[in-house]
Amino acid sequence: MNSRSIEFRLAMYCLFICMLLFFGFGAYTYSRLEYYLRTALQESLAHRAQQIEDTLLRNISQTGESYIADQIEVRYAPARNDRFVRIRKKDSAAFYTSRAPNDKSFNPEHVPLENRPNYFNKLADIDGEGISLISVPCTIDQNNYVIDVGTSNLSSRGILRDYLITLFIVLPVMVLISTGGAFVLIRQVLIPVRKIANAAEEITSQNLSKRLPVVQTGDSLERLAVVLNQMIDRLDVAFQHANRFTADASHELRTPLTIMRGELEALSMEAGLPVNIREKAGSILEETERLVKIIHGLLAISRLEAGEALLEKTRFDLSALVATTAEQMLLLAEEKSIELVCEAKGPVEIFGDQARMKQVLVNLLDNAIKYSFPDGCIRLQTKVEGERAVLEVMDEGPGIPYKALPHVFDRFYRVDDMRSKREEGAGLGLSIVRSICIAHGAEVQINNRPEGGCRIKITMPLATETRRNGASRAMVGSGGSLIQIL
Repeated sequence: MNSRSIEFRLAMYCLFICMLLFFGFGAYTYSRLEYYLRTALQESLAHRAQQIEDTLLRNISQTGESYIADQIEVRYAPARNDRFVRIRKKDSAAFYTSRAPNDKSFNPEHVPLENRPNYFNKLADIDGEGISLISVPCTIDQNNYVIDVGTSNLSSRGILRDYLITLFIVLPVMVLISTGGAFVLIRQVLIPVRKIANAAEEITSQNLSKRLPVVQTGDSLERLAVVLNQMIDRLDVAFQHANRFTADASHELRTPLTIMRGELEALSMEAGLPVNIREKAGSILEETERLVKIIHGLLAISRLEAGEALLEKTRFDLSALVATTAEQMLLLAEEKSIELVCEAKGPVEIFGDQARMKQVLVNLLDNAIKYSFPDGCIRLQTKVEGERAVLEVMDEGPGIPYKALPHVFDRFYRVDDMRSKREEGAGLGLSIVRSICIAHGAEVQINNRPEGGCRIKITMPLATETRRNGASRAMVGSGGSLIQIL
């Protein structure tokens, strides 16, 4: 579990609060129980001492000390009831002391005599003895007496011990149950947040029409979703304006560029034109051609992203299209002595615009040929993985710097190293590839190969279940083309 997550931190906060509350409750109830038992015991012993004074000791001058001792044994039976009774004159020995209790919890002979004024009428635990004692002073016929009444405190201590054990067992269980319940509740409460996060991850510049789910909670969470949707609305409008401007500008520039190209071609073909003028016109014509390609690329991307490009989707074999396109690109590869190897494992039927997918292949092969070293090899591979068609293009060029990999599909992005310096380009080829793939529901991945060079992998849905028996291998080398069926 992530210790920095809000679920974990809230759960730990709930754990701390529950521990504080439960253990505070336990300490409070334990102290109150102890106070109640002690108070009840003190009142009971004081009441017994008062009974002995009122019913027996008041008549001591008529009945005598021995009669009182006999009556205490008959009426109260201290030893049998595990009680302690002692009657004495103040500052003198006791004339009655009860026998040892049946439970042997204390020894009456070890109970000390206390004559301190602040000790009277207060319950005290005798150290070393399991007895709680209260001493009640009284004056009868000008004689000062002290009635000591006590009882075993093992019962009270047993009750407190059992309650303490219960607390140590029950409270941790209650804390764990409360914390677990709080964690489950926190996860339930944060479900709308996770839904918003998942929906936000799916929103890109190609689907800004989607919106985040708004949970009707009436709190900051609902306001957050509303504000984010408003922000996405503004981004959608901004992207639409940008795409519309790009498309309109590209469309408007096509006509003057076409006229310029025609005029420059006518000018360069005029007889008697000075050589330097002809060279300058040719240079300007080359740049005009480059501008025309850029305009066409921007217009294609804008239409694809805006959904205005009409895709004539049909069912076709991607493997056959790859093999045909590789043969057509053979002459371009021969100029750099680069070998093209096309591996197609069985028919791979997809549903899409065959012309657009061919444009993808041409752009990928053009890039691979540009950036591969002479006498290198470019591999094209088609195969089926599960319910997806896979197309891979692998070259043996210098590769792409790691920091540049996330940006190679951006418009006009060029890697500032030897890969980009070796060849000129507008930086729109991979942007067009991505736009076409998105329009077909395909995914594009690019990475560097461990053995050197770059790999581009495109996956898209299959049209139907593809036959997997048999494989074809097409090899197109610098010496010509060769198709081998394996």
